[in-house]
Amino acid sequence: MDNQAIAKIQFLQHQAASLLLYQSVKEGKVGIAFLDLLQALRYTDADARDCLQAYGSYFQSLAARNQNWEEYLITQILRSDNPFTRLAQQLEFENLPASLVAAAQHDLQALQSLYKCSSVSLSEWVQAVANLSVSPVVWHEQQDRVGVEAQFIASLQKLENWADVVKDLAAYYRQFGMGLFAEYKALRWQGGEFIGIPYADPVKLNQLVGYESQRETLQKNTEFLLSGREALHVLLYGSRGSGKSSLVKGLLNEYGDRNLRLLEVAKSGLKDLPEIVEQLRGTPQKFIIFVDDLSFEEDDDAFKALKVVLEGNLTARPQNVVVYATSNRRHLIREFFADRPAARDNEEIHAWDTMQEKLSFSDRFGLTLTFEPADQKTYLQIVRHLAAQAEINIKQEDLEYQALQWATRHNGRSGRTARQFVDFLKADLAVFGLQNYAANT
Repeated sequence: MDNQAIAKIQFLQHQAASLLLYQSVKEGKVGIAFLDLLQALRYTDADARDCLQAYGSYFQSLAARNQNWEEYLITQILRSDNPFTRLAQQLEFENLPASLVAAAQHDLQALQSLYKCSSVSLSEWVQAVANLSVSPVVWHEQQDRVGVEAQFIASLQKLENWADVVKDLAAYYRQFGMGLFAEYKALRWQGGEFIGIPYADPVKLNQLVGYESQRETLQKNTEFLLSGREALHVLLYGSRGSGKSSLVKGLLNEYGDRNLRLLEVAKSGLKDLPEIVEQLRGTPQKFIIFVDDLSFEEDDDAFKALKVVLEGNLTARPQNVVVYATSNRRHLIREFFADRPAARDNEEIHAWDTMQEKLSFSDRFGLTLTFEPADQKTYLQIVRHLAAQAEINIKQEDLEYQALQWATRHNGRSGRTARQFVDFLKADLAVFGLQNYAANT
């Protein structure tokens, strides 16, 4: 390599090292591979094996994300979690500390220099260092992306000086957030931290039939949340397999593009609920904390934590968070006959008050939606609806007969049973064909 190329590589390394706020850009797998490649190019060995291996790692990191270097870098800017992006979510640009704004402008200029070092340039440098007859393959994936993030990427690509976009960038963070909440629509609380879920359940609301009034009420309450109004915590109570969990998950696919996020919290994580809620406060996204199959034992710490979130304490409740819980039990705390007060009880003076505290816990949810067991009419309605969506073309009487037989042999009539039957039937027809199906019926 000539001295000019070496000086360019050294300049890029200094630019990366000078970042004040956006260090996360260089800490991901792609960023690390990029810097390792620059290091290998600058200090190559005699046969350039380290350089070639570094380029292979860089190529693979881009392929794994299905992004080219330029798009990766801008995406990381939009999702970076740092003091500037956190504060920009909460304050108008004019109220941001001048030093933070200046640091952000400095980083944007440095990142623009890294952006201009394309994979094509890196490939050509590797070719020169390794004395290859042709340059290594360049990862390039052109995708037709849509949405606000894609628009921002396009605008940055055309801008001469990225420091000029700092105000627009702050407005982006204020509207769409940053970090994991900007990257993922579905998350879970696990091990004391938020974990993004890359492949959320794809169930859609139009796939769910038989409980239209419950769905309408839940959608209306979710609209309240999205509009910034006072939304209620909701308990979805009823028989197993009635679609309670699917209904909550379907909300994400209906409203995810309107800044709705679904945060799954297992029972073991409920003790952290007050901490979770405080971390969600002030973010631009709207959160449904989803607790599935809720029930408690006596003196359960999770019960006390959830009670604080539902009823509140001295800390004001954030307007962007609600709890949607499902349960097969109307009374969420297990009660035994031995718990009921009797004349012989002399342990507790107000034993009836304790029992009423247990029985009334579900009343602390603002809304309770009840899902009755599916009767035959509802069950067959669900089967017909799902079969139509699956484009299963058999006689209706055959479909209904087989559906009833399936319910008898398996888990009884429910939305879950209907889904399992239709999935099995669709696979059976696809693999073995209609003639085999007719022979078996």
